[in-house]
Amino acid sequence: MPLPEPLRGPAFSSYAPDEVGWLLQDLSSVSLEAPTEEREEAIQAGGAHYAESLPVEYQPSEQYQALFHSALATSAARIARAVGTVTETVLAERSPRPVLVSLARAGTPVGVLMRRWAQYADGLDLPHYAVSIVRGRGIDTTALRWLAAHHDPADVVFVDGWTGKGAITRELAEALRDFPGFDPRIAVLADPGGCVDTYGTRDDFLIPSACLNSTVSGLVSRTVLRDDLVGPDDFHGAKFYRELAGADLSRTFVDTVVARFDEVAEQVASDVKELAAADRTPTWAGWAAVERISEAYGIHDVNLVKPGVGETTRVLLRRVPWKILARRGAGTDLDHVRLLAEQRGVPVEEVDELPYSCVGLIHPRYTRGATGADGKAVTAL
Repeated sequence: MPLPEPLRGPAFSSYAPDEVGWLLQDLSSVSLEAPTEEREEAIQAGGAHYAESLPVEYQPSEQYQALFHSALATSAARIARAVGTVTETVLAERSPRPVLVSLARAGTPVGVLMRRWAQYADGLDLPHYAVSIVRGRGIDTTALRWLAAHHDPADVVFVDGWTGKGAITRELAEALRDFPGFDPRIAVLADPGGCVDTYGTRDDFLIPSACLNSTVSGLVSRTVLRDDLVGPDDFHGAKFYRELAGADLSRTFVDTVVARFDEVAEQVASDVKELAAADRTPTWAGWAAVERISEAYGIHDVNLVKPGVGETTRVLLRRVPWKILARRGAGTDLDHVRLLAEQRGVPVEEVDELPYSCVGLIHPRYTRGATGADGKAVTAL
């Protein structure tokens, strides 16, 4: 049976057609969204997997959008530096002509930026695709077969936005055991969890693309894997939210970071040399911290502990948060986290000696009658 072909903008996603090919099938016409509380209860009761439905897309308030623009202005140069550093490290150590394969959805804006850096700094026009990987279910094997049929698997470099505790890092390594030739090491912008050896930085700082959902990722939903929709020779599915075009900031995010490439070029060259000489062996410090937190707070499930700014933001946007742990003195990187926590009535607890800027705790044993730490009902945005 012939393999399906990648989807490209503008028919699918708001990115230009050459910026990314989505190894996904278009499920835009299928009703997949469920209320946050309903999804959380079903997931925790074991009756559903998070990839079988989609959360209702959070539409940011004006105050939250202002925070996004402020965060982007503050961090654009820092992101540009990390993009340059990870891209040049990939070119030096992995392949002179890499095929960038971002893990949809958080990895996609990063893959677009890495592709732009390679054009800017090295005159390279790198292929870039987005594939689905689902915790507990593995990577899209049809997408892997497509990549192997069209490219040398040795050139494929998997890209993600950041690491949390490293669950997806482990998931990818496990999934690729049956696909020889692919390198399971993920390249990320930020590796606060110490889970990978190819990264732009190990600082846990705000990457503003984590602040929003589809409106910073080409208007594409997170991926869906459900037996009645995805057959053995199909790509995993996703939706294209054309109706959100008026709120789309995908290109704004990319263009704002690209505009800072010139000013960070010298720093990137220095960073790449420094990293080349450093011991970058993964420490898995993040996973150890998550296990400690899980026990200390009586959660006893590492899947409900989401470390780092990016993962904490996702908890507040898409899950039912219980409480947020913030490293004392973390500062403005957490402004949007504090605003979302306030909007949802979720307590923020300042703690010392946290390896991350913050950690989001999903409500354990959640049911729709569950109450927050203050005794009030937990509500979704």
